[in-house]
Amino acid sequence: MTTPPKKPDFSNVQSTVTSTEQAKADFSNVRTTVTSTEQPLEGGGSTGERTYTVVKGDTLSHIAKEFYGKASKWHAIFEANRDQLDDPDKIKPGQVLKIPSAE
Repeated sequence: MTTPPKKPDFSNVQSTVTSTEQAKADFSNVRTTVTSTEQPLEGGGSTGERTYTVVKGDTLSHIAKEFYGKASKWHAIFEANRDQLDDPDKIKPGQVLKIPSAE
């Protein structure tokens, strides 16, 4: 009688997997400031109005804190942008908001 052949033993086999794909960059914390070298129009044509482009994670309170030093002044930004905002909790990345002066 013949002995059946032994089955291969793979209990010691180890494996490692690596990828050449790069991790996706996270730009959610990127901020920008824009200044202009353009001279104001004669006769006070400059409105002095600033704008801000919303980024992921922003809130009106956060934006107000950045521009006015107080988060509680978010109402001013909301009122200045009523033409594009119906709900202060629903701002979207990419929206360009008018930032009224802190008067």
